[in-house]
Amino acid sequence: MAQSILEKRPNIVLIMCDQMRGDCMGIAGHPDVKTPYLDSLAAEGTYFPNAYSACPSCIPARAALFTGLSQEHHGRVGYEDGIDWNYENMLPQALANAGYHTEAVGKLHVHPPLKRCGFHNLTLHDGYIGFYRNPERPAREYQLFHDSYLDFLKNRCGHNADINDSGLECNSFIARPWPYDEMSHPTNWTVSESIRFLEKRDRDKPFFLMTSFVRPHPPLDAPKNYQDLYLHRDLSTPAMGDWENFEKEAAAVGPMYDSAYGTADPELKRQAMAGYYACITHMDHQIGRLIQALYREQVLEDTVILFVSDHGELLFDHGLFRKVQPFEGSVRIPFLMRVGKHLTGLPQVPVCSDLVELRDVLPTLLSAAGAPSPSYTDGLDLMPALFGKSHKTRSFLHGEHSGGALSNHYIVTEKDKYIWYSQTGKELYFALQSDRKELHNRIQDDDVKDRVEELRALLIKELNGREEGYTDGCRLISGRKPLSGLSILSAGRQEQNL
Repeated sequence: MAQSILEKRPNIVLIMCDQMRGDCMGIAGHPDVKTPYLDSLAAEGTYFPNAYSACPSCIPARAALFTGLSQEHHGRVGYEDGIDWNYENMLPQALANAGYHTEAVGKLHVHPPLKRCGFHNLTLHDGYIGFYRNPERPAREYQLFHDSYLDFLKNRCGHNADINDSGLECNSFIARPWPYDEMSHPTNWTVSESIRFLEKRDRDKPFFLMTSFVRPHPPLDAPKNYQDLYLHRDLSTPAMGDWENFEKEAAAVGPMYDSAYGTADPELKRQAMAGYYACITHMDHQIGRLIQALYREQVLEDTVILFVSDHGELLFDHGLFRKVQPFEGSVRIPFLMRVGKHLTGLPQVPVCSDLVELRDVLPTLLSAAGAPSPSYTDGLDLMPALFGKSHKTRSFLHGEHSGGALSNHYIVTEKDKYIWYSQTGKELYFALQSDRKELHNRIQDDDVKDRVEELRALLIKELNGREEGYTDGCRLISGRKPLSGLSILSAGRQEQNL
């Protein structure tokens, strides 16, 4: 076993959610969202305000978390379902090899859906993923698909019950209350099954529990009492920069109800925001229920808890809805860690301003467990940072998301961000230290031209040699065909086509 900074091997609880903005917590200073349990975790642990998702959609983000690799090395630079996860080293397997009892509850979003990735048991609910519920898909993929929550819902609420009975689809901006009782909601179910694992686990081993929520990803269907918390409040307005915005561009090319842009109706926007915040507070209260279960099982202070999201939600910032764009609402994520008091006598640093990414989860949790990391990882071990000890940091992060005309790349640091759209050549520059909402595009300002050139050069270096041909090593080249996956994924695609 590798040497851990902790005095004994901890239990590990990885709490992951889907599509939660990094600013939507009390600890992050949000003026509207109430997250008392997450704020308590942060108050007793360490909050990372500069945490990002380098490729902000579900599959590439989860690949980074499970492998500890950057998108250039795990190969997923856009969203594409149905590609086999043929990775040799994944976090759950490494912890299982180190003697942990491993369990996943909720959303994994891997392929094939029942691939264990090293977990001893899967209790799955991936939400509504059209790829697997498409009647035109091969029968083999139906046979591979199983959703434990759907079995539960049908047993509890009737054999015709389904997750979209509220009338909402899985990327909708429309919000309305959950139509069944609260304990049948997938957010409650995820915690109920996690508690069931705690009660039935192998008590001769430390455990690794991944509690993975589908919310606050749409459908925005929190129970009515949570929606009522926000529906009649005056909510802060979305960020809208003084630069040319995507809402105007969208109006020029198509209807404003297109899924990438949500809606132009101000009342529907307000309802969507209320529904989104309601999903977060609902999840927060259920996280509190999980924390209480850890306390009741007398393992809370022997446990490392990490809370993170796969990516954010634009929530109408700059006229946009959903994710994949390089703006803070989409790419910045919550990242909190609490180390139990029985594991070390060292006090945790309340806030760490390091630039961190999902790829850091694997080396950090393996370090906590005293387990060896794979021979190659792009992630950083954050355990020393929790206690103010010397540790390796990064000065910048390269992010991207491929997919059509709005394919993009970004370079972000603790103080600023440079964005390049690969199909149009459009560039943006934001001074994040003074403009976290990205209201002012300063790309043409004389006093930052040298800085923009420096960040552009970093992006050229990152893209040099990439198969898309985005650069010749000296300049960025726009208009090259974007790829959703790099050649490293070719074996998975061949398997899909069999």
